[in-house]
Amino acid sequence: MTLQKVTYLLFVLIFVLSSCTSSKKKIIKQPYHYPNYSIIKPAVSLAPKRINIQKLLLSYLGKPYVWAEEGPDAFDCSGLTYNIYGKMGIIIPRTASEQAKMGKSITFDRLHYGDLIFFGSSSRRNGRITHVGIYLGDNWFAHASSGSRRVTVSNFLKETTYRKRVKVCKRYLSQDERKKYITCTVPLKKMKVVDKRYTSPWKKGMKLPRKAVP
Repeated sequence: MTLQKVTYLLFVLIFVLSSCTSSKKKIIKQPYHYPNYSIIKPAVSLAPKRINIQKLLLSYLGKPYVWAEEGPDAFDCSGLTYNIYGKMGIIIPRTASEQAKMGKSITFDRLHYGDLIFFGSSSRRNGRITHVGIYLGDNWFAHASSGSRRVTVSNFLKETTYRKRVKVCKRYLSQDERKKYITCTVPLKKMKVVDKRYTSPWKKGMKLPRKAVP
């Protein structure tokens, strides 16, 4: 091998190594800023069972409402549902309006534990989805409430306004837990998910934003 070829190969090797090094340096974790619209996919750690929905909800109750957060320390309404189902390996969209496009449509009187309830304006003409909660049974549902500023439970009989705002109910997990309803009839928007290496979610000890909704 001539000296010229050796020099050329060394040049190529140095270029490749420097490119790898520079690409690694590009991974800069962004500090938390409000609102943080980066979507972090939850790690699958539980089987798709209703008992696991209950376990997760119990661990999340009382945690603060922070717009655009999907946990584990703070949530908005769709971030809560995205996290719970995502941890069970059922991947759903991040926003309430997109989540409502998926699953099996059911009537309000056929709601079962773990089904999702989507809310909007009390006006029948306005079909826009603005909120989502998880049905618990006996007219109770859990949700990350911007009004209460925390993950909480509400009752349709005690807070009748919520009943008037129900737009659609969806089921992702069959009652016998053997089937997943994750198909949709309407095209979903593309969802960009980032790694924790790139962004920081809201964490316990950070200041809460003054406004629930920016």
